[in-house]
This record gives sequence, C-alpha cells and structure tokens, in this order.
Amino acid sequence: MKLVDLYYDLKPFIPRWLQLAVRRQIAHYKRKASHHVWPIDPIAAKQPDGWLGWPDQKTFALILSHDVDTAKGCERCISLMNIDKALNFKSSFNFVPEGYYVPSELLRSLTDAGFDVGVHGLTHDGKLFIRREVFERKAPRINHYLKKWKSAGFVAPSMRRNLDWIANLDIEYDCSTFDTDPFEPQPIGVRTIFPFWVLNSSGTRGYVELPYSLPQDHCLFVILKQKNIKIWTEKLDWVAKNGGVALLNTHPDYMNFVGNSCSREEYPVGYYLDFLEYAKNKYKGQYWNVLPRELARFWKKTMVKIEI
Repeated sequence: MKLVDLYYDLKPFIPRWLQLAVRRQIAHYKRKASHHVWPIDPIAAKQPDGWLGWPDQKTFALILSHDVDTAKGCERCISLMNIDKALNFKSSFNFVPEGYYVPSELLRSLTDAGFDVGVHGLTHDGKLFIRREVFERKAPRINHYLKKWKSAGFVAPSMRRNLDWIANLDIEYDCSTFDTDPFEPQPIGVRTIFPFWVLNSSGTRGYVELPYSLPQDHCLFVILKQKNIKIWTEKLDWVAKNGGVALLNTHPDYMNFVGNSCSREEYPVGYYLDFLEYAKNKYKGQYWNVLPRELARFWKKTMVKIEI
C-alpha cells in the first residue's frame, strides 16, 4: 500500500488540527526543495506545436473554477457567484454529488446566470482512483450526475487522478492536473500551461485536459499561510506573458465572507476579490475569460488534429 493511500484510510480518524500541522511541516520542506519549479516551472511555458493563438487576438485565457468540497461551501456558492458576476467574470462550480446535499435550485441559479456546473468526484474521500475496479464501480454513478446536471467536465478530488481511466467518463474536459504543484498528494505536474488532448489507452475515447496553473487557495493561504496575493499575481503575469491559460481553482469552503476573524481553515474572501480586480485592471481587453467547456470545445476544434 502506498503511503498516500494509507493516509486516506487513516484520515477520518486523525484530528483536523493535526492533519493541518503535519501538512504545513511537509509543505515547508517541499517549498524549499521545489523552488526551481514552483510556483513557476519555466518548461511549462512551451507552446504546443501548431499553436496559432487565442480567439479575437487575446493574449491569454483566464479560467475560474470553484471546487465545492463540503456542505458549508455549498451554502456559500451564491455569495461567490455574485462576486464573479459583479466583476463580469464567468466561472464554474464543481460539486461532490454524494458528499452532501446539492439543491437543484442552486444548480439552476448558477446555470441561469451563465455559470457552469461540473462534477467533483463522487464522494471526497480520495479513494476514487485507488484501484481500477473501484473506479469502474463508481464511474456509472458519476456519469449519472454528469447527465443529470448537464455537466461537461470532471474534477478529481484532491487531484488524485488516472487520466486513462477518466476517459471512461462522459465528459468534454477534465481539470485534475496542474502545471506544477509539489504540495498535492499526487505531485507530478504535467509541465504545461496549455490544454492538451487525452486519448485513452485503447484509442477509443478522449477529452481535453485543462491543468490549473495558479496555486490553489487552500494550499496558498491555509497550508503555506500567505498573507497576500503576491504569488497569484506573479504567476498570472508569467502566464499572461507566455500566452497560456491562467486557470485558478478556489474553494468557497475556505473563504470568509463575513469579515470577522478567520478560522484556522479560512482566509479573507478579499484576497480572491483583489485577484479579480488585479486581472481586470491590469489586463483589460487582453484575457479570454470563458467557461471551461467553452475553452475545451475551442481546443478540440482547433488543436486536437494537430496533437494527434
């Protein structure tokens, strides 16, 4: 058994404060050891062969994705949607179908407002990809929710993934990888800030993979305990300079919307708002902000023949 699998077996019995303390200690050492590839891996800037650029001569693409890990996060989705909407940004909300109750009214409110809904695993226990038979047993249920919610995309909980197996899901895109992130349980990055086509091992099914390229909020503000958005803005500037996809994955679960003191696993929602305002003001007219499914369809139409 892998150490990470043992951790997920024991996780329900480990106090949350102890989980965070251990993760922070490990992250401290990993950050030192990975300074040459995090938060920026220079190799990830390489453009795909045949790349002609983004629509309307935009400099880079900007994708906002929100993973909703808990019922508490689910209750905060409308507040987060309103922040994105007020600044004229589109985003996607990814829900755990059998982890908590997801009101149909919430899904309808999001889609009616022009936002997207994705499926974030089946449960959030980190065990979906532990064995092939486990995944194959759960895949029909995931496909059920993809169809029910009219979702085009999937996001693996904790970014524990198997890209070959994911091709068995009825999706247009997946967002379970990253260009570089040594702090994830499955830390090997794909080393690109561009989407790419994934074809399963039998060559029968495929989808567009959208790696996230900006550090996730929980890692940045809860584990690494950063007190500003400097790493976000520096990475955004680098992605914009190199014409890739600035994909930011955040969680309403860990955002404090009410302005009082944050719990040990929260950060001020103002950090996220500051990021949106920075992007909007510095790169006005330069970014292509679309839903993940729209980006995936563009990539499939323009790049997949080249990649294959």
